Amino acid sequence: MSNYELYKHCVLCPRACGANRLEGGRGFCGEDAALRIACACLHCGEEPPLTGKAGSGTVFVSGCSLRCVFCQNYQISRYGMGRALSGEEFAALCHLLQNKGAANINIVTGTHAAPAIAGGLALARAGGLCLPVLWNTSGYESLSTLSLLDDVVDVFLPDLKTLSTGRARDFFGAADYPAIAAAAVQAMIDAKPLSFSQDGALIQGVLVRHLVLPGHLDETRTVLEWFARYAQGRALLSLMTQYTPLPNRQPETEKPASLPERFVNEAEYETLLRWLEELGIEDGYYQELEPGSAWLPDFSQAEPFPGGLGRCIWHWKTDGAVALV
Repeated sequence: MSNYELYKHCVLCPRACGANRLEGGRGFCGEDAALRIACACLHCGEEPPLTGKAGSGTVFVSGCSLRCVFCQNYQISRYGMGRALSGEEFAALCHLLQNKGAANINIVTGTHAAPAIAGGLALARAGGLCLPVLWNTSGYESLSTLSLLDDVVDVFLPDLKTLSTGRARDFFGAADYPAIAAAAVQAMIDAKPLSFSQDGALIQGVLVRHLVLPGHLDETRTVLEWFARYAQGRALLSLMTQYTPLPNRQPETEKPASLPERFVNEAEYETLLRWLEELGIEDGYYQELEPGSAWLPDFSQAEPFPGGLGRCIWHWKTDGAVALV
């Protein structure tokens, strides 16, 4: 069976909604079988071993299988910004990023489009793509879908958002997230041992990301303890303190009462650093504490990322079909 047949009764993400996306039906992700891309950027805001000199070749896929109430990419995850590309055009986009000096090809939120992306990456490899491919994911992955990526993905960048079912339900719209994400991250670690190039670039392996929620450090403590027990020495950690309140921008009409409406403060930040030392977590990265909205993209703009964080190479609104190479 062709991988594209998986769109016929879709179970690509753990929602297993069963939509016939081949016939134009839309899954829980909001997408049919078309591969829709919002933009491709040289992104300089990723972790050091991913950024390189020119930036990570970040490709933002439209749609998402989660419902994060503070999603910074809500314009594409919920509101459908993006343009459909064929497999050949997607391969050409990867070549374009490579030609512009990208350190890698970084696919953001591609789970629901895994068959098309895997096919496009195979075409890109056959056409001369030689960069590492990164799978930048929420962590909400089914093991069967991950198996589609074995031959085309080199580095996994999963979130481990929470290990609390209540918080997962209220903030991310998926009470089953903790068990599914933990199993998925463990499978990624088993599949991709860490490997670096001579200049320190991550060319294979897993980097686990966790976004700290102000006022909910108990969630972070649990995730850090999980990482220390199951992933230390086998994966990298990225502890992120860039949580930004989104007044009047949340796609949800009803927000949880416990949704943070502030940035991480200095006392919380010092606690995080103390926990890293206490748990002996040394392999990875943590962000400097810089409250502000500099991280917030606007995908309606030709340059979605402010402050020089990225340089757009292709944009759904201003660019047409990608030239075949």
